[in-house]
Amino acid sequence: MDLSRWGRIAGADEAGRGPLAGPVVAAAAVLTPAQEEELLSLGLTDSKKLTPRRREFLFERMLFLKVRWRAQAASPARIDGMNILRASLWAMGRSVEKLPPCFDTVIVDGTFPLPGLSCPQVPLPKADSLIPAAAAASVAAKVLRDRIMDILDGLYPGYGFKKNKGYPTVAHRKALEALGPSAVHRAGFTWRAP
Repeated sequence: MDLSRWGRIAGADEAGRGPLAGPVVAAAAVLTPAQEEELLSLGLTDSKKLTPRRREFLFERMLFLKVRWRAQAASPARIDGMNILRASLWAMGRSVEKLPPCFDTVIVDGTFPLPGLSCPQVPLPKADSLIPAAAAASVAAKVLRDRIMDILDGLYPGYGFKKNKGYPTVAHRKALEALGPSAVHRAGFTWRAP
């Protein structure tokens, strides 16, 4: 794919749209050619295709390489108030706005543009598999969200957040049936077992 027509690219992606609990976390990242080359050589791709250990390794390498990135979370209350799509787009937009002016175009993973951005943007499905900067954003968002869920596991024991990360696993749904929702569960999501 010829990316030159977009100039310097910032990639934007999110993690956590599907869970029943916790925030959705978005990130935006800009890679220099040297950073891109090294991270791709280490296996950078869509975070969903990586093991947790590999994601952590790549994220730590991003920090070591001083990759420019920013993140923003949307709380369960914001998700309930806006809906998950709008909250995800809001968080991605905020993460882009926090970046220094070091890019020409934002490539957004998905089919929707980010509302309110003054810079050029291109929504692109599967951008996290096609555009290295979007893959870096995907890794940052997923690592940060997983770390949040690990913390929430200690604050809200019994739901298995450390293991299920808030996703609707059978064990998580059973815990919800037994305990009821916690303060970090998304009220607008259907969580009852069928």
